[in-house]
Parts: sequence; C-alpha cells; structure tokens
Amino acid sequence: MTYVVTDACIRCKYMDCVEVCPVDCFYEGDNMLVINPSECIDCGVCEPECPAEAILPDTESGLEKWLEINNTFSAQWPNVTRKNDQTPADADEHKGEEGKFDKYFSPEPGQGD
Repeated sequence: MTYVVTDACIRCKYMDCVEVCPVDCFYEGDNMLVINPSECIDCGVCEPECPAEAILPDTESGLEKWLEINNTFSAQWPNVTRKNDQTPADADEHKGEEGKFDKYFSPEPGQGD
C-alpha cells in the first residue's frame, strides 16, 4: 500500500505534508504535489497534515488513476523535502472545488528543493 495525492491538491499545494514526510517521497509539479509510490513507506503521517484532504491511501476504491498519475509524475518532477513559498495565494479559494484536474492540471514541473 501507498498513499496518493489526488486532484484536491491542484491549485492548493499547501505543502504541509512535505514537512512531515520521513522519506522525502513528495515531488513538485507546477500546481500540485505527487507521492512516489515506490518510495512511500505507508506511514500515513502526511494524510492528516493536508488541509485540502488531498492525500488518500491507495486502498480506497477509484484511486487507480491517481496512483498512475503519482507514479508517472514523481519520475518527471523534482523532489521537494521542505515547505516553500509555492503555495498559491488563492489556494483557499480552490479548496474543495470539484473537477480541478480537467480545469487546471499542469504537467509542468515545479521548482523542487
């Protein structure tokens, strides 16, 4: 089992999860984070830290798409190990918004560390 970041992170990218991850398995895209499923140790400390509730265990149904997205983009985006100033100023306005993947997803990498 691993944890995955879902579209609830898009345009929020609070990064509180990054601060608590003991194995540094988060990778930064332009407007969201992903978890490398091969590096995640399933400790679960990141899940309650996410204000957008974007992190879920891959054992929940319907997350196959997100497992694939996390796996794909963690190989392309830079690793991020600490919270930085990349949280969007309007993050709270997008928290809980539906359909964010189709509206806003960007495959572009973020800055990383």
